This record gives sequence, structure tokens and C-alpha cells, in this order.
Amino acid sequence: MTAAVAGPIVLVGAGNMGGAMLSGWLDSGREGSSIVVIDPSPSDAIKAKLAEKGASSYAAAPEGMIAGILFLAVKPQMMETVLPTVARVVGPQTVVVSVAAGTTLALLSKHLGEAAMVRAMPNTPAMIGRGITGAYGNDKVTDEQRQQVTDLLKVSGPVEWVSSESDIDAVTAVSGSGPAYVFYLVECMAEAGRKLGLPADLAMRLARETVSGAGELMRRSPDDAAQLRKNVTSPGGTTAAALSVLMSDEGMQPLFDDALAAARKRAQELGS
Repeated sequence: MTAAVAGPIVLVGAGNMGGAMLSGWLDSGREGSSIVVIDPSPSDAIKAKLAEKGASSYAAAPEGMIAGILFLAVKPQMMETVLPTVARVVGPQTVVVSVAAGTTLALLSKHLGEAAMVRAMPNTPAMIGRGITGAYGNDKVTDEQRQQVTDLLKVSGPVEWVSSESDIDAVTAVSGSGPAYVFYLVECMAEAGRKLGLPADLAMRLARETVSGAGELMRRSPDDAAQLRKNVTSPGGTTAAALSVLMSDEGMQPLFDDALAAARKRAQELGS
């Protein structure tokens, strides 16, 4: 059962991620009249969606409005500029939710006061309802508010709550940035296929469909990733030959260890 929100849901920033969440809310049956968008230049598609569903839009935070839930979906580099302009919509019962990488609760509190606050990290598959979101709430977030935030985030996919704020930077490294790693995997597979003599467009189609199909198989299967890998790998076969390279001491695991450590470090830098 969806938890009721006392006051409008105010979304600041209707770009890719904000727009994906907005579409999810409206398409899942939430009343447009309960949603307010603050964005100086929303896209034509967002304008049409708002008009169709009866949601309101403003270029700047209006006077006299107090949000039930305030979603901040602007780029991390814009937060210091945007936060003072939206502080007026934060009241005693407002819960603030940031989906910007590296934006700490301390930074939010600096501009918005000691409110109930959540750091959340969705990823871009949220645009098709297939994302996953990590979330952390401060000690002012009530159980009811946590459920309200979960209800709003889960229209884009599962929500996983973590036990410490620092874990959000690791979530950012794994799943927030993760889709880019998968897309790059497709690029690498396609380029390797081209070097083996396949036409570039065919190599790309093979790589793209293989990765997307494998992902769907993993989603539907009760087996974990390691078992699914073993299911494909015959002893002494072609897959085993490839995995002997990918799983070597110089293979994918140490590369991913370094890559995710770099992503987490950058998330921490953005918040400092």
C-alpha cells in the first residue's frame, strides 16, 4: 500500500534522471496535482507530460509552498547554487531526497537546515523502469517517510537501503556508474569481433544482443552469476579459453577493483 505524503512532491530538475522518476510517478497512477516540478528549462517532452497529467511546473521555487518530499535531481556541481533557491519549500515535515552523486547530507543541511534527509543513488536503467537505487536516510527520517521515499523510488526498480552514508559512494561506484561499464563491455566485445574479421556492424549487433540477452537471463534465473557462467563453460572449450584470460591475475577482477575504487574516490571528492 502506497504511503500518503503530506504536501506536494516537489522535483527540482527534470533532466534524464529527474525526468525518468517523474514519468514513473505519473505513469504509475500518482495524481499529477500532487507533483510540482521546478526547472527553468524543461524539455518539450516533459512539458507535454506535465500538461497531460495536470502537474505544475515553475522556473523557480514559488513562495508559500512547503514540500512533503523534496527531490533534488540536479548535477552535483550545481547543488551549491540550487540549494539556497529551494530552501523556502523545506518545512518541519519535509523529507529531502538527493539523487546527486557525492552530495553529502552535511552539504544539504548547510543550506536546508536540520531536516529529514535521504541520499539516494539510482542508475540510468530507471528510464525504462529497470534501474536499482541505493538509499541512506539520516536519523530524522521516520519509518513512514522511509516508506514514502521507497514507494516513489521503486517505480524505477528495486530499492536497497544501506546502513551508513559512506556506503552510498560505494553504491555509486557499483550500480550508479555501472551501466557505463556494461555499455563499454559491449564496445570492447564488438571491437574485438571486428579485429577477428567480422563486419563492424555485425560485431556490434552480436555483442549488444549477447549482453542484453545474458542480462535478461540472469534476471529471470534463480541461479547466481557464477553458476550461470559455469553453465556456459565446457571444460577445455572455447569459453574456458577466453575465461582463462579474463579471469587471470591480470584480467577483469583487478581492473574492476581499480575502476570502482576510482569511482568511489571521485564520489568522495565531489562531496568534500
